[in-house]
Amino acid sequence: MERRGFFGLAAITLLPGCMTNYGEERTMSELYGIVGQMKCAPGKRDEVLAAMLAGTRDMPGNIAYIIAEDLGDVDSLWITEVWESREAHGASLQLPSVQEAIGKARPHIAGFGTRVETKPVLGE
Repeated sequence: MERRGFFGLAAITLLPGCMTNYGEERTMSELYGIVGQMKCAPGKRDEVLAAMLAGTRDMPGNIAYIIAEDLGDVDSLWITEVWESREAHGASLQLPSVQEAIGKARPHIAGFGTRVETKPVLGE
């Protein structure tokens, strides 16, 4: 099953002892998260969703990348991201696949709503 098939449950299970691509153990204090609302042009949510899903696979340093449809707003998406570090997130924005996804989605994005940066933690 793909990473997205778990809707982040696997990532949540792995967070307390998460590993980098190199087998180096990371601490919870290094993790970086973002939760944000993306507002799509009326009737264009499916186009934005398709572009984002296609362009956000295999991003180094990404632990979870969950795109969810807003049940109260048919033109909004919520994106929840967990990264090994703030730097890993920044580097992902330069990936050709991410740049292509942004280019495809941009004409259908009407704006952005709430956006918060987080420090992912779990009870121990």
